[in-house]
Amino acid sequence: MATEKHAIGVDFGTNSVRALIVDVRTGGEVATAVRDYQRGDHGVITDPNNPHVARQHPADYHEGLQASVTAALRQARAIPGFAPEQVIGIGVDTTGSTPIPVDPDGVPLAFHETFRENPNALAWLWKDHSGMAEAEKITALAAEHRPHFLAKSGGTYSSEWFFSKAWHCLNADPTLFAAAHSWVECCDYIPALLVGDTRPDRLLRGVCAAGHKAMYCEEWGGLPDAAFLAMLDPKLGELRPRLYEKAYDSGVRAGGLCAEWAERLGLPRGTPVAVGAFDAHHGAVGSGVADGTLVKIIGTSTCDITVAPKDRAASTIPGVCGIVDGSVLPGLYGIEAGQSGVGDIFNWFVSEVCEGDAGFHGALSRDAAALRPGQSGLLALDWNNGNRTILVDARLSGLLLGQTLRTGRAEIYRALIEATAFGALTIHNRLAEYGVNVERIVACGGIADKNPLLMRIYADVFGRTMEISRSAQTCALGAALFGAVAAGKAAGGYDRAEKAQAAMTGVKETRYRPDPERHAVYRELYALYKRLHDTFGVAGHQECLHDVMKTLLEIKQRA
Repeated sequence: MATEKHAIGVDFGTNSVRALIVDVRTGGEVATAVRDYQRGDHGVITDPNNPHVARQHPADYHEGLQASVTAALRQARAIPGFAPEQVIGIGVDTTGSTPIPVDPDGVPLAFHETFRENPNALAWLWKDHSGMAEAEKITALAAEHRPHFLAKSGGTYSSEWFFSKAWHCLNADPTLFAAAHSWVECCDYIPALLVGDTRPDRLLRGVCAAGHKAMYCEEWGGLPDAAFLAMLDPKLGELRPRLYEKAYDSGVRAGGLCAEWAERLGLPRGTPVAVGAFDAHHGAVGSGVADGTLVKIIGTSTCDITVAPKDRAASTIPGVCGIVDGSVLPGLYGIEAGQSGVGDIFNWFVSEVCEGDAGFHGALSRDAAALRPGQSGLLALDWNNGNRTILVDARLSGLLLGQTLRTGRAEIYRALIEATAFGALTIHNRLAEYGVNVERIVACGGIADKNPLLMRIYADVFGRTMEISRSAQTCALGAALFGAVAAGKAAGGYDRAEKAQAAMTGVKETRYRPDPERHAVYRELYALYKRLHDTFGVAGHQECLHDVMKTLLEIKQRA
């Protein structure tokens, strides 16, 4: 009888679902399959009259879950000795905050005939910013009446987060809001679907989504109290009892695979399913995050994740998306920051400005790699999709400074990469300012794996060595890892996430080390970036910028 044990991680991204089958003893990736979402523009349903709307249809989640897992299992069955019975656990990660309005049975309202054509009945994708006004009001009222609610989430509530979206739905579509019995994060809905009980009062909610996006903290009794929510709107106060009281880390078992989904996927009934979390947080786990290790998940946006012991970590950091007990690794503070646009900025420039296809990135990268730091004379702000950290302001926009009649596309492309690196350094500096220990940086995600130019620039800007996760599927790997934890040691899994990490994760031999001369130039450029950052992004900050263009020209002449 075969003794191998495997876990499945299912990663629900912005455009597709990926299933990964992993050997829990070695981290070896046995099989993987991807299912693209079939609805909207690459899975994202937008509104031509409102650029801030971004939704997804839950049917894509159902179809993607079945298609990706069954395809991965077909691949694995081709391996001698593999059998579905060797799968001991399932883990799930999703984008977030991506809340779904549901009925009392937990059925998304998008499946109701009454709301079939109503976009507000869909899942409100993480990058839906339609609740900007609501987010600003939440921030203002919390600052006045419940300042501790904001302290754990950087001092500002974001339009990307749970209550901003629910409240905007109430304001924009009160009929739909009234029909919703509750709202459930996608990362909580999928495990509940697999377990076979999606009722909002029964499913287990993950502390990752609750703590980072819904102001949950056990120190003040969980979610914001009904009295505070009623200050926003009485109907939000009425919603509070229909949400939840307790949230759990991903080391907890959400339940066993139900008969329906066991048959649909071809897996044993009762296979343990872990409590869900966000993709970035599981990606960090799959990249080996630990105390002193910062993981950068670089994709369309970027998330920076690290952990710290609760007895010596700062419990609040201004501008950081959250400091949440157990949101990454059980027993440690999970610290999340990030940038709202990274890969999205490069794609915008290539497709919208240059009118190129995906292959045009390679041509621009080759030309941009031939340039030296400062040679373009350009400086950009990376706010094309707003600022997530440290300003937490979706109303900010991008800026390109220093262009002349000789400026070329490759120069702009490089300046945009450098801008994202400067934004990343700003986050790193804020963490250091509040005592977060970062001795090692590990990057993961498609861009980190495929774009050496970006990685070299980041190393030179940071003045730090950049490592890359061994797996190209770190989010799914992190989810699978928690599937092995949900299974437990007796079933061939693990009793602690750290033990699973030691066996299942690693980094590549490739390392990007900083060049001292390039780093020196980037220190000059970053000083200029920070002046622009504070002048345009920080309320009340006033500074004369008359010398910035001239300094850029001086640096260009030296380069």
